[in-house]
Amino acid sequence: MTDNLSPVNLNPTSLDEKISQVMIYTESTLCWGEVITKEMIRVSTWLRTNAAPDNVLLRNARVMLVHSASASKPSLFEELHIPTNKILAMHLIPPAQDPLDYDPRDGVRRLYPVTALVGAFRFDGKILVAQKADLTKFIEVSKEVYTSLYEVEVSYPMMTSMGKLKVPYLLFRFSEGMLSNRKEE
Repeated sequence: MTDNLSPVNLNPTSLDEKISQVMIYTESTLCWGEVITKEMIRVSTWLRTNAAPDNVLLRNARVMLVHSASASKPSLFEELHIPTNKILAMHLIPPAQDPLDYDPRDGVRRLYPVTALVGAFRFDGKILVAQKADLTKFIEVSKEVYTSLYEVEVSYPMMTSMGKLKVPYLLFRFSEGMLSNRKEE
């Protein structure tokens, strides 16, 4: 742990790889840094695919403890290995974003406003449901480990001074979240 990290060599090892900046939420930390993935991987859906690793290697990582009453200074690590099963949520750091993973014009599904409480974090966003479905039906049929949220406003209720972060898309661990209907403002 040092404040003067020399950046880890992030050159992708092959032409079919890319570097993406991500934010990862765990039960006790907020982590951000760079990941290297295959070029064809949508980082926004990475953890929902067969290409998901057992451990996410976060390079040039910043880690902040979230269970304190005041903001802590982030710890810096050249490499941080995070077990995927400990990741509560993940998204690209804006302004980066992947293309949508659905066609908004398909007419079969719609975005449904929800609040997801995941660990110490609050995610106000939208889930993709069938036209005639509601939150209860979505929960009954959803079997994915990670669920997608769209048009998300991320907040940390324990510390409102941190403000809110708006992201177009994030994944959260479905079994670790509590979901509620939310009225659009």
